[in-house]
Amino acid sequence: MQFIPIQPYVKPKHFVQGFTVIEMMVVVAILGILAMIAIPSSMHRIIKEQIVAAMPLADIAKTPIAAGWATSKTLLADNAEAGLPGDDKIVSNFVRSVLVENGAIHMTFGNKAHPQIKDKVLSMRPAVIEESQIVPVTWVCGNAKAPEKMTVKGENKTNVPADYLPHLCK
Repeated sequence: MQFIPIQPYVKPKHFVQGFTVIEMMVVVAILGILAMIAIPSSMHRIIKEQIVAAMPLADIAKTPIAAGWATSKTLLADNAEAGLPGDDKIVSNFVRSVLVENGAIHMTFGNKAHPQIKDKVLSMRPAVIEESQIVPVTWVCGNAKAPEKMTVKGENKTNVPADYLPHLCK
């Protein structure tokens, strides 16, 4: 009987581990498609967040306008009647001016606002019950409709694209 030694398995020299160029190109293409989908949706989110962050600035004008309606059943004509400084003096990171005009509040975006909404206007208009000034004023944002049985006063100058408006303002 003859003894034959068993030799260990040796990988062939032509076998290489790793990715091929085609596999890498497929991965890069998939990542590119995912990025193209994610970037626009994140921009919409950023713009909506800026609009929502700017909306509380209008509160400074809401109180005197509502008080004017409750006491005399009239809406204030401008910033001076509301006891506010000029429209270009009421500003924030995203708002360039806040203008009171016949009871409506018009916020013009600017300063650090996204270029898609820079120089665009968002209006907040008072909704009232004309027969009963004791009922509190409700505020209608942008293109939204007034609550049932209430009348919206003031002009809507909203020109922010509807895609960027928060749900409350559509």
